[in-house]
Amino acid sequence: MALVAGVDSSTQSCKVVIRDAATGALVRSGRAPHPDGTEVDPAAWWGALLTAVADAGGFDGVEAISVGGQQHGMVVLDDEGRVIRDALLWNDTRSAQAARDLIDEVGAAAYAERTGVVPVASFTATKLRWLRDAEPDAAARVAAVALPHDWLTWRLRGYGPAGESPLGPVLDELTTDRSDASGTAYWGADGYDRELLVRALGHDAILPRVLGPGEAAGRTPDGILVGPGAGDNAAAALGLDAAPGDVVVSIGTSGTVFAVTDAAVADASGTVAGFADASGSWLPLIATLNAAQVLDAVARTLDVDHEELGRLALDASPGAGGAVLVPYFAGERTPNLPDATASLTGLTLANTTRANLARAAVEGMLCGLADGLDAVRGQGVTAARVLLIGGAAQNPAVRAIAAQVFDAPVVAPEPGEYVADGAARQAAWALTGERPAWPVAVAAELATDTRPLIREQYAAAAAGVRANLR
Repeated sequence: MALVAGVDSSTQSCKVVIRDAATGALVRSGRAPHPDGTEVDPAAWWGALLTAVADAGGFDGVEAISVGGQQHGMVVLDDEGRVIRDALLWNDTRSAQAARDLIDEVGAAAYAERTGVVPVASFTATKLRWLRDAEPDAAARVAAVALPHDWLTWRLRGYGPAGESPLGPVLDELTTDRSDASGTAYWGADGYDRELLVRALGHDAILPRVLGPGEAAGRTPDGILVGPGAGDNAAAALGLDAAPGDVVVSIGTSGTVFAVTDAAVADASGTVAGFADASGSWLPLIATLNAAQVLDAVARTLDVDHEELGRLALDASPGAGGAVLVPYFAGERTPNLPDATASLTGLTLANTTRANLARAAVEGMLCGLADGLDAVRGQGVTAARVLLIGGAAQNPAVRAIAAQVFDAPVVAPEPGEYVADGAARQAAWALTGERPAWPVAVAAELATDTRPLIREQYAAAAAGVRANLR
């Protein structure tokens, strides 16, 4: 039995799944935590990957591996292959002004046309501009720029700083894939846009070679085939075997709404990012900074666990009696409001109850994602059904309220590590030459039960937040 391994190197942890290449059956798995923060030493990811592999029983029987990773993170290397500074992650918003500067210089429409995206603080190009402006000495030392999954793939293949890796700092051996490259804001359908890279960093640099779907990056020193890897959302779409008509709503640290399409998207407003997917198609996507952590914050405030938070939310009526939470706790990416804060409005003596506060948290989180669904539809995407995934999607209250917020049927696949599963599918693809057709189990299917009041209240409250920021 040939085995393949898939890795999800996410913001919070590293997960490894080992599956039967022929059937997709899970054989074993492992995980390890990542440090908190919006900037991290990539060495922590490498250590977590090794720990997670050991927790999964090692590589015995594994013939191929691929890495899914958090998008956009800036990993800058000097000419000796050493990391120059801690990586800035997707959720680090210090480059918000850099994003505005790049848009002023190039134009939003031009960026969308050239790269499929308009810069926001999450994207790699804006972090490079921040580095150029805030840490010019560090920027001048940059010989190569990689993303988290690129760097981990490079290390798996035996490359890295001299003395820390068997093959040394061969920067030209860095590789990536279309999905992760498309989140940099200096890559488009025609390849890297070097002028935009130089505009961001201040000078040219080595960039990873972009691999096609199913193309191998190389092998580990022990001979295991290494697949191309992918950005986390593209890997999740592949893990779900998402097809046109499926819109994936993922509720993790961040919230994302994305769909696989045949045509590229270029949204000059910057609301929808025209990313590539891991199969050779496209992945129009919106992302919110505030997702499951909204539930974390309100659960802490009410001094309950997530199960009790869900029970309380279901005790309240749709609309939470008029209480509305606009959950911009960490600023926000969609809409692009990096300096925003959360707002709880509509409170009265009658509706200020624990149940309504719990309900307002779930509704607010989901309404932000429903706005994202509207934006993706505005780019021509059809939503025949919503696939609800992520840790928070396992909560029965989140599922039930999602059916009241979204205006399409909601399907909750069985809980799983879909990013790691997508990476495992990639590994099998690279190993066999064919995209695997593994089944995806469904935990629940919810008929549409839309309650317009929920989104009407949220829209009014969110408009007030935006007006106060002007």
